[in-house]
Amino acid sequence: MLEKNHFEKLIKEISPDLAYLTFYFQGEPYLNPGFLDMVSVAARQGIYTSTSTNAHYLKEDIARKTIESGLHRIIISLDGTTQETYEKYRIGGDLDKVIEGTKNLVRLKKEMNSVTPHIIFQFLVVRHNEHQIADVYKMAEELGVDEVKLKTAQIYDFENGSDLMPVQDKYSRYARKKDGTFRIKNPLLNHCWQMWHSCVVTWDGKVVPCCFDKDAQHSLGQTGQASFGSIWKSPEYHRFRASVLKSRNEIDICTNCTEGTTVWATA
Repeated sequence: MLEKNHFEKLIKEISPDLAYLTFYFQGEPYLNPGFLDMVSVAARQGIYTSTSTNAHYLKEDIARKTIESGLHRIIISLDGTTQETYEKYRIGGDLDKVIEGTKNLVRLKKEMNSVTPHIIFQFLVVRHNEHQIADVYKMAEELGVDEVKLKTAQIYDFENGSDLMPVQDKYSRYARKKDGTFRIKNPLLNHCWQMWHSCVVTWDGKVVPCCFDKDAQHSLGQTGQASFGSIWKSPEYHRFRASVLKSRNEIDICTNCTEGTTVWATA
């Protein structure tokens, strides 16, 4: 887990140029005991802060600390409105804990007269839950959640289809070809705004080009050993950007990337 001291040194360097900070990448942020302290550091610097959680850890005290931290936006993953549906994707998850955590956050926001965090239910649309889309909007309204966002699912080894692919085409990132196999809907054009706009810092301080590098296979530098500025402008980073502009479909993490297509859907 990223240590608070490491984070504070990094924020001190980059805060003048940083507008938006996302506190999640391939894991549950509330498992890090220093998470909310780091949010507070960033929020005090005037940086917009966002996180995504399964909401299992939002007991009353943690919900209160979340609000006190200054966190601006919290995404709660709700991938089913019944336990049976929810646990098909969130294996081992407990829908009652999600609802309890949501209630705690909504109630304490009102009691503390706070406008933040903006609370979002994120519903990852897959085949076994697409029939519950209307239900998630109803649940959000009943609980006092600020917004519902429907997200299409990234699927590994999508070429031959998957049981996760929704029946309704508009909720899928993939299109069926004439031969019965699937392709990603968007063309892999040789550009990517993220290469000049953002990056990911992993739990151990590696800088990777984007969130599609889920296993940090393309480490472009190590914070703590070099300044972020030197990594951002390094020959390694320039070479990676150039490879995207030359032939994006030859880069493994790009071949299932939805840059250029619709990730968020509407009911």
